[in-house]
Amino acid sequence: MELNLVTVLVAFAGVFLICFMKGAFGGGFAIVGIPLLSTVMDPVTAGGLLAPLFVAMDLFSLRYWKPSTWSKPDLRLLVPGLVVGIGAGYLLFRVLDHRAIAILMAAITLVFVGLWFARGGEVVVRPRSSPKAIAAGVTSGITTMVAHSGGPPLAMYLLPLGLSKQVYAGTTSLFFTVGNLLKAAPWLLLAKPTGTVWSLMAICLLAIPSGVWLGWRLHARLDQRQLYTACYGLLVITAIKLLWDGVSGYLGS
Repeated sequence: MELNLVTVLVAFAGVFLICFMKGAFGGGFAIVGIPLLSTVMDPVTAGGLLAPLFVAMDLFSLRYWKPSTWSKPDLRLLVPGLVVGIGAGYLLFRVLDHRAIAILMAAITLVFVGLWFARGGEVVVRPRSSPKAIAAGVTSGITTMVAHSGGPPLAMYLLPLGLSKQVYAGTTSLFFTVGNLLKAAPWLLLAKPTGTVWSLMAICLLAIPSGVWLGWRLHARLDQRQLYTACYGLLVITAIKLLWDGVSGYLGS
């Protein structure tokens, strides 16, 4: 990867967008900023660049998503599965077919969103389920490790619980703070960033405060229904991106 003005501007914009999403929705939609990064670097290099930046973004985001916004009963169920999923994802990184995982995750996400639209966009509140929470944690851990796309499994578990918008965002934020702390070292081992990547990483750190703050300001302006509608809309975008990655990967091979 060549460190030039175009690379810096595109990477900075991608990181800013990811930070904005973390401020507005607590995390889980990092994949929306990755297409920008993929125009100036390969996916593994992008993963190595983002791994430490995710940690910095999450720690800064916790300035806004304080413990009062965490759904602790759900996190107690989700986080152990997340740990297992990240460990499994690291071990399977080189043997898993990333394209098939992307297509499967896209299909499940689109069905989930389709059912929500079929109900007229209403959230049907469902009780907390330990098996579903553990499954969501494991699946999110695997997909965040292999494709930076851990958001859909978590959202599919949390959205039907009908949490307040602050608790939804805060719970998501802490969940991905733990996940990104755990996957930072494995991703650095897999990607082995060069001096150029470390320099770009340092520049992109400057995007974090303003990106998270602006996202948090948007969150404050959205009411409960608007935030949930935005989350479902972002799930569609995420699913389309995953579907494109999977299908184009097979077509190009």
